Amino acid sequence: MTTTNIGALIDEALRAAGLSQRSLSEATGISQSTLSRIISGDRAAKLPELMAIAQATGYTVAQLTGSGTVADRVQYAARATNGADMESMRKTLLHYIQLSDYLDEQAIPATT
Repeated sequence: MTTTNIGALIDEALRAAGLSQRSLSEATGISQSTLSRIISGDRAAKLPELMAIAQATGYTVAQLTGSGTVADRVQYAARATNGADMESMRKTLLHYIQLSDYLDEQAIPATT
């Protein structure tokens, strides 16, 4: 994904959230000029900036970078021995994978 494409996705998130660059700047602490360069594709966004933009817009870092949702990226196989249906198992599995992905995005380490 190029910086131009990421900039377009961030611009889309801004519009969907009903935010201006100025209000996003105030919400994230990223200068408006930096946001403008990121959105135009003239500057790559750093991960902390992407995380702040994601939080302010309600998008995920994956959505802002075009890497898709966890459900789009995961492949799985399941076998039930207790009569559970596949859709129920899929939803439960995706819940835990999405939680893990969210914790990774927030830089919260896994504990062992």
